[in-house]
Amino acid sequence: MSTITVLQARGLTKRYGTLTAVKDLSLDVFDGEVLGLLGPNGAGKTTSINMLCGLLKPDSGRVSIHGKIISNADASLRLRVGVCPQDIVLWKTLTCLEQMQFIGEMYGMKGKSARQRGEQLFKELDLSEKKDKLARTLSGGMQRRLNLALALVHDPEILVLDEPEAGLDPQSRVLVREYIKSLAHRKTIILTTHNLDEADRMADRVAIIDHGLLLTVDTPEALKRTVGEGDVLEIEMDKDATEQARVVLASIVREVTATNHTLVIRARGVVELLPAILNVLHRLDANPGEVRLRANSLEDVFLSLTGRRLRE
Repeated sequence: MSTITVLQARGLTKRYGTLTAVKDLSLDVFDGEVLGLLGPNGAGKTTSINMLCGLLKPDSGRVSIHGKIISNADASLRLRVGVCPQDIVLWKTLTCLEQMQFIGEMYGMKGKSARQRGEQLFKELDLSEKKDKLARTLSGGMQRRLNLALALVHDPEILVLDEPEAGLDPQSRVLVREYIKSLAHRKTIILTTHNLDEADRMADRVAIIDHGLLLTVDTPEALKRTVGEGDVLEIEMDKDATEQARVVLASIVREVTATNHTLVIRARGVVELLPAILNVLHRLDANPGEVRLRANSLEDVFLSLTGRRLRE
């Protein structure tokens, strides 16, 4: 992965009244990387990316592209960024191809060039048959793909994708996922998603934000090594026995938690401890059910940093 910084944020802060949505965000985004920006609902992700791409002015701090600070006086820098927002933005009385021309001309393209670029993107995103249809007649998944095409019409260097798979059916999700992968390393991509498995597979680095603060940024593999020790053993349990089993097993393994009907045990050499663990459960008449062994996941990292409390 390149270490050439394309986009740099320093000390970004944004407040809405008494709420500090983002506080002192500093981040480097490297050339050709896919950076996953993760966080619970209300963590400040969308506010962060809106400031990163120049759509929202921070109360303090700065954003620069190739060392040049984004400002209202230099719109050319913002033209190097394409944004696919979480909320679908379309003009319902325009056809799909007319949408591409309209947005392209807003970016300073010739109408003919924008239409040609649109034709190419529609082919890549399986929308060619819909190019002359009104946008409002498209399914939700097609509208999401059209929104992605609109973000790419001016061939930006940096692509910002805010929940690009939201509302997609499985077929469209696979198509969009593979298309984003095809863009990786040809463009710099900032991706927000609640799908941690996708972030794990697609992102070169992951940044986790919560309560407006950047908690960590590193490769998925490096982050997974920071959580606990060893592999994870999950044992399905009767609900009434789960907490008692957790207390007793704490004398055998250092890290054991109980979540609903599941015991989660983390330890080095946990497979070797499995006979002793099952023996304890049988003595307690705990009736263990399915047993699963897995490595640490990005979800483990996410929950260890942001907690398990439900967010609105």
